[in-house]
Amino acid sequence: MTRSIGRDRRLVTHPAAGGAEDARTLARRPHVVVVGGGIAGLAAATGLAERGVSVEVIERESYLGGRVGAWSERTDDGADVSMSRGFHAFFRQYYNLRQLLRRTDPQLSRLTALEDYPLIDAHGRVDGFRGLPRTPPWNAIAFALRSPTFRVRDLVKMNPRAAAPLAMVSVPEIFDQLDNVDAEEFLLSINFPEPARHLAFDVFSRSFFAAPTDMSAAELATMFHIYFLGSNEGLVFDVPDSAFDTSLWNPLRAYLERLGVEFRMDTTVSSIEATAGDTFVVEHDSGTTTADGVVLSTDVGALRGIVERSPSLGDATWRDQVARLRSAPKFLVVRQWLDRPVAEDRSPFLGTGGLPPLDNISILDSYEREAAEWARTTGGTVVELHAYAAHSHESGKTDVEIRDQLVARLHELYPETADAKVVHESTLWREDCPLFGLGDFAARPTVSTPHPRLVLAGDGIRIDLPVALMERAATTGWRAANILLSSWKLAGHDTYTVPTSGRSRPLRWLGTRAAKERT
Repeated sequence: MTRSIGRDRRLVTHPAAGGAEDARTLARRPHVVVVGGGIAGLAAATGLAERGVSVEVIERESYLGGRVGAWSERTDDGADVSMSRGFHAFFRQYYNLRQLLRRTDPQLSRLTALEDYPLIDAHGRVDGFRGLPRTPPWNAIAFALRSPTFRVRDLVKMNPRAAAPLAMVSVPEIFDQLDNVDAEEFLLSINFPEPARHLAFDVFSRSFFAAPTDMSAAELATMFHIYFLGSNEGLVFDVPDSAFDTSLWNPLRAYLERLGVEFRMDTTVSSIEATAGDTFVVEHDSGTTTADGVVLSTDVGALRGIVERSPSLGDATWRDQVARLRSAPKFLVVRQWLDRPVAEDRSPFLGTGGLPPLDNISILDSYEREAAEWARTTGGTVVELHAYAAHSHESGKTDVEIRDQLVARLHELYPETADAKVVHESTLWREDCPLFGLGDFAARPTVSTPHPRLVLAGDGIRIDLPVALMERAATTGWRAANILLSSWKLAGHDTYTVPTSGRSRPLRWLGTRAAKERT
């Protein structure tokens, strides 16, 4: 196993098909339009361009990165500051995303580790992950031994029969077992201790932008496998050392442009027509583009709209799959530039449970270069608050009331911020994350479509591998490129995941025993 991929010797390599290395050796060089310049689209564009395919990326925003994008804003006093759609954790298990970033940063030197990220609940109990062993099951045992919300004696109270799926996660089989069960119901059936359930699991499940009652238990179990019981990469994660555009996407854009990729920014695709000659006509703000292949890597709302306006695409079954994709509830990001620092012992990132509508607090100047420079110049700090599925906490409240309650939680947890002057505030509401609801998995569209040279990519697209969030976006992007490359007999790109099934002998024994008891 190549050590540059990850530290886990049991990570799985998914080999790509072989073929020619350069499309310019073909009788005619194919041209592909990638719709959407987020992680999935950029991975697809990279995979194609590196094999000599002509690529055009069409992005509706003025920046790349999608939900991990960043842009500049100007404060009232004329300072340029960076804004984004919220905190993102770059876990060590994100092999395919990290391979994409290595194109411009081979040593990943633009990522910096956050050695711990405490989680606090409404009673002041704090869990943390600093110093935990990385190898399962010892990571889970060590966590239980020191956790104030999960005690060793709680293990004997748990229902091993109900908990068996956590010990024996296998993708995609876990979705046959649990996709019609909501995450909260599943945790109750296990008799998972309530404090730990409301802290650790709520924090993790809400990172999918949905309340546990709205989220598939299969997604939750898969997530637990990816981050905890199925990998020895550990729960340590990295963050970019500067704004997303500066550290990640501008360098990648420059790399792709050197490979000949054309970028159309601030451009919206309206429809796509499949022609009798096996090509596509892509309609967009700037006119039309004829393509030999298309990667649709938009958010699910934009994907639904494009397909609805493109009657020549797909068959009735596929079009129904796309139409059934749902967006998660609205989320809120509030970033404040304050005139004074927070206390020195504040963690760069704090997750919360049972403190609605707040889900986490980030102190950006502790790790992001632009925020740190602003803080050094002004003596202040840059604080970011995130509320996932904000209205699911407090139904009936207005956006303004939720924003005010979010800031009140900041003042409650970090009292030193209550008297600080807000030099600048940016408030962002969005509703474009995919919802992984009950029973959705079987009907979710896959990367392949009824057209051999029309493919989908994104974190809302089904792929039968243990990946999630940003890593699902990157993996589907690479897979989309591979499908198109294979159609021209060009070599693809290997992809990598954590083990596709439970890895720990004690946990597999427990799961097998519980499964036998069920029968």
